[in-house]
Amino acid sequence: MNIPFLDLKAPHNELCAELQAAFDRVLDSGWYILGNEVKQFEQEFAAYCEAEHCVGVGNGLEALHLILRAYGIGPGDEVIVPSNTYIATWLAVSYAGATPVPVEPDERTYNLDPLRIELAITPRTRAIIAVHLYGQPADMDAINAVASKHGLKVIEDAAQAHGARYKGRRVGSLGDAAGFSFYPGKNLGALGDGGAVTTNDAELADKVRVLSNYGSRIKYHNEVKGFNSRLDELQAAFLREKLKKLDEWNTRRKALAIEYFNHLSPRPLGEGAGVREIALPFVPEWADPVWHLFVVRSQQRDVLQNYLAERGIGTMIHYPIPPHLQPAYAELGYREGAFPISERIHREVMSLPMGPHLDTDAVSSIARAVMGFSRA
Repeated sequence: MNIPFLDLKAPHNELCAELQAAFDRVLDSGWYILGNEVKQFEQEFAAYCEAEHCVGVGNGLEALHLILRAYGIGPGDEVIVPSNTYIATWLAVSYAGATPVPVEPDERTYNLDPLRIELAITPRTRAIIAVHLYGQPADMDAINAVASKHGLKVIEDAAQAHGARYKGRRVGSLGDAAGFSFYPGKNLGALGDGGAVTTNDAELADKVRVLSNYGSRIKYHNEVKGFNSRLDELQAAFLREKLKKLDEWNTRRKALAIEYFNHLSPRPLGEGAGVREIALPFVPEWADPVWHLFVVRSQQRDVLQNYLAERGIGTMIHYPIPPHLQPAYAELGYREGAFPISERIHREVMSLPMGPHLDTDAVSSIARAVMGFSRA
């Protein structure tokens, strides 16, 4: 058995003719930066996210950074972030000159716990970044309610959640603004780096557009000190073709998630659980995730990962070290034990193979191997 964690060739093989045509279209145009492909993709992706505006940028980290900059958030300000997330969420805050303030997640969903947010708010707090981790939306109504009470901006980190819905509404239009990544492994991935900002705030969209293009809306006239963070024409052309398939591919992911649930026995970790028990994802009734990742937990995660590797099954850990324990954030002074829920999650989580081109027979084989470990 040889089941890779992720197959990035299969989706491109499925769209080979369309992607080649997109390449030829850009090549023939003779226009490679901020042209018609970017403009069309921005319109199409905004409509897909049920948002009024979309601005293509260089990557997902820069999308979040530019939102913060456009809102004037910087030195002396604080931004609430999840304590368990990829470090890019924190880096965006740092790049803006502000301070990330970690808040623990709901341990069932792994997303920001609205009940803990208010305890972290200070007079310096300016915004909340809610990450839709693993492709499952955070509890945005509750988060927005806290933000409204304290006059804070709400920014969605939707890098893993293209197409996910919260109470029937698309992510990308649930806060003041959202940042997306089009890293190749995402549900909507480019053939290189890329990102976007979506929002219903026309003023914010305009500021992000100017900031992302050297602080300029007219060539060689620079209004502010900006950045070079632009989605290029070729990636926009590829993304336009892949966007047409996104809902279909997300539907395939959901079908595979159902297969996993059907074959694996969900058991809560904690007191009384065997050390080899496997915990499955928890999905609230209001969430419609897109299964960017299918994440299980085990108190013997590393042993489980080796067990599966020996049987030809690829897995990954998202993520082994929480941001507050990374050397990059040593200056914040956090020590092990500062955020015990996140630390426990990062010790135990493991991502099983997931993707729109994985077949159900492979999922059955993976599930049998996982259950074999659990029963050993």
